[in-house]
Amino acid sequence: MGQNLALNIAEKGFPISVYNRTTSKVDETVERAKREGNLPLYGFHDPESFVNSIQKPRVIVMLVKAGAPVDDTIKTLSAYMEKGDCIIDGGNEWYENTERRQKAMLEKGLLYLGMGVSGGEEGARNGPSMMPGGSFEVYKYIEDILLKVAAQVPDSGPCMVHNGIEYGDMQLIAEAYDVLKSVGKLSNEELHKVFTEWNKGELLSFLVEITADIFGIKDDKGEGYLVDKVLDKTGMKGTGKWTVQQAADLSIAAPTIASSLDARFLSGLKEERVQAAEVFKSGGFSDILSEQVVDKEKLIDDVRKALYASKICSYAQGMNLIRAKSVEKGWGLKLGELARIWKGGCIIRAVFLDRIKKAYDRNPELSNLLVDPEFAKEIIERQTAWRRVVCLAVSSGVSTPGMSSSLAYFDSYRRERLPANLVQAQRDYFGAHTYERTDMEGSFHTEWFKIARQSKY
Repeated sequence: MGQNLALNIAEKGFPISVYNRTTSKVDETVERAKREGNLPLYGFHDPESFVNSIQKPRVIVMLVKAGAPVDDTIKTLSAYMEKGDCIIDGGNEWYENTERRQKAMLEKGLLYLGMGVSGGEEGARNGPSMMPGGSFEVYKYIEDILLKVAAQVPDSGPCMVHNGIEYGDMQLIAEAYDVLKSVGKLSNEELHKVFTEWNKGELLSFLVEITADIFGIKDDKGEGYLVDKVLDKTGMKGTGKWTVQQAADLSIAAPTIASSLDARFLSGLKEERVQAAEVFKSGGFSDILSEQVVDKEKLIDDVRKALYASKICSYAQGMNLIRAKSVEKGWGLKLGELARIWKGGCIIRAVFLDRIKKAYDRNPELSNLLVDPEFAKEIIERQTAWRRVVCLAVSSGVSTPGMSSSLAYFDSYRRERLPANLVQAQRDYFGAHTYERTDMEGSFHTEWFKIARQSKY
């Protein structure tokens, strides 16, 4: 990521110095710069000469692993920096760590900016989506560079913000794959064709595109397709966990994103799952799948609709979380603008984001994407297929936590009255937490236990 971003910056005509503790990586970057057009990129093998090579006031972008490595790098570099110089953290980092570092750097007369870079290695080289956050003064230091380096989307300009909600997107796509493969018995060749076709319509996106590519790649080390040889154990770097933590702190329902995180946790229990499969072997679960007969074409269409409807719910949750944090911090974020700048460079780039932008353009105060007239119409049109897919998956013993939680989110949100009245009555019964009434104002408490006991005698 760091190497490709440096080459991207140099290619845009900005001379750049690079440094890495592993000197071979520095040399490799310098060689690439020569091969790719004698780009103005200069390598250094020690931090002091690296810092001294940069024009004052210095701006240093670092891309290192989140947490302690960031603090260690800051300590190393700041020893040679001067008042007014700036460090920009280009990695994924917990925002409270960024705020802590900003304060610590300010005490030294140094400036600090957090700026996550999304889009993977390819995006970093050819145009990533970037998320600068912090002092506007610091941002102005590098605005001209970012505007040229960031992804450019027709009719949208540069993209510079991203969020970790792609966890939900990826999980929903994985569930669509699982239902089609496990229940529908689609081969990899068929899956490749399905996802390729989906990428021409409403699901057009980077993630659907690469999913189609994955299904078409043969194993170069053996027979069959590579995807079938990949261990079913998903890694993570923290962005999903941070998103769910923030949702909980702000009391924002984000079940699709949370279920995608849980799915990754469960995937990590590979050995336990192998043992559990043996324990429940007598349950006849494999028989259920083998006996299931479905209309492939109908299933493919239903899953497409279910995926799209679930996706709306996932983004609705993400947008609500961003808005709540913006209100808490006084950021004044415009959700329609966020959708616009995510259209290129980042992992979640998709034609779907155009629709989100238009929804917020129609109503900047929109309480939830679900109640936008266009999205509401689309969900209504797809809900029957959505329910069929979830029911089929449940009856087949195939887990779809993302789609199921998305549907539950929709059903809860659209209902005027929920069974929460009983939960609140229970809270008042055992903890005297009080409750409100539907027919009069005020806060009430009932001696439930005393009344119930009297009625028994």
